[in-house]
Amino acid sequence: MRLALYWAPRIDDPLHRLGSTWLGRDAETGAMLAQPALPGLDIAEITADARGYGLHATLKPPFRLNGSYAEARAAAMALAARTRPFALPPLRLAEHHGFLALLETEKSTELQAFCDACVTALDPHRAPPTEAEIARRRPERMTERQRAYLQHWGYHYVFEEWWFHVTLSRRLTAEERAIVQPALAAHLADVPALPRRVTELCLFTQAAPGAPFLLAERLPLLG
Repeated sequence: MRLALYWAPRIDDPLHRLGSTWLGRDAETGAMLAQPALPGLDIAEITADARGYGLHATLKPPFRLNGSYAEARAAAMALAARTRPFALPPLRLAEHHGFLALLETEKSTELQAFCDACVTALDPHRAPPTEAEIARRRPERMTERQRAYLQHWGYHYVFEEWWFHVTLSRRLTAEERAIVQPALAAHLADVPALPRRVTELCLFTQAAPGAPFLLAERLPLLG
């Protein structure tokens, strides 16, 4: 089993419904959902990878446990208990490294601090990656700092290298993006830009390699 610490829209946030429908799966219930049509393109294929991970933004990326789930959950609960809810910047749909994703309209120091705390607080419960897992990350393509983070934290996009993003597609060609981006923008309308607060830490679990991630628990921020 793998565990991940994610941000996900609250269940009563319209972004939860719209984003889950776009991806074709509700990570809260595991239910498969009917997706909107895309002219000339297969939306199920375009969203396949993102659908498997569920609607989310990564705080601490998926990791195998070196102990029990209960121990890791207790550490996550302690982190949530000492974290105060805060405002999330409005989100915007944009192309990001070839993907379509929801990004912050402005950087949030509180969001960055929350993400950093997730990385460090749960790391004692992370099993180290295997050599094969390290190799799959292609460290030869990374900067020196990224390689150091990969070795120390099991992932290279942490701390200064991290960015908030809610992935909504695979990498697209320019021709595909010309079709998908307007359709996705119309589907989401003005919902990404609505004011919202970060009030929960979401625990996602993956039962086995290749299995879809499910939202196991929403831990309220109580600080």
